[in-house]
Amino acid sequence: MPKTVSGLAAPLPLANVDTDVIMPKRFLITITREGWADGTFADLRFDEAGKIRPDFVLNQAPWSQASILIVGDNFGCGSSREHAVWGMRQLGIETCIGTGFAGIFFDNARKNGLALPIVSAEARDALMQLAGNQYGTEISIDIERRVIAAGEMIVPFEMDDATRSSLIRGGDDTLDSLEYADAIRAFEAGLGDGKRVSVIK
Repeated sequence: MPKTVSGLAAPLPLANVDTDVIMPKRFLITITREGWADGTFADLRFDEAGKIRPDFVLNQAPWSQASILIVGDNFGCGSSREHAVWGMRQLGIETCIGTGFAGIFFDNARKNGLALPIVSAEARDALMQLAGNQYGTEISIDIERRVIAAGEMIVPFEMDDATRSSLIRGGDDTLDSLEYADAIRAFEAGLGDGKRVSVIK
């Protein structure tokens, strides 16, 4: 992910949007990471007959092109399914801005490059109002400086150092482990000949 993410923001003021709303369980029929966009927010985007719900924000212009969501409290609660994050990323969502996120969802987001800046309730509500402008609002999120710019608004956000670094580097747990590949190989070699090898840097 680049150090700064910019895009059109869409308001999604619903509280307690859980992972079954983000990715309904009936779509969990494959083990691959591809093809999840259609299931994302499916019951909000489509009715029982599969027709588009015109009242849902992501089905409306200009927000159908949004890459940033301003979300209600406790977004991402519920089960631990990583598919919810995969689907959001494949739908084109790069960032969700809110007052807080469920812990497992937050960790899944970090691993998959979905940025989750945390702001105060007052700032979230102001951004929500801006995002609801009928012409749309472009928002810029500076991951490195931890600042959101929207029009004349400048809003600081919370993000722990490890998450910030992971997003900027585009890393995940596997890539983080590979940074220690030489030390791991040295340790494994030491096990083979009975020697004790120190890998502490």
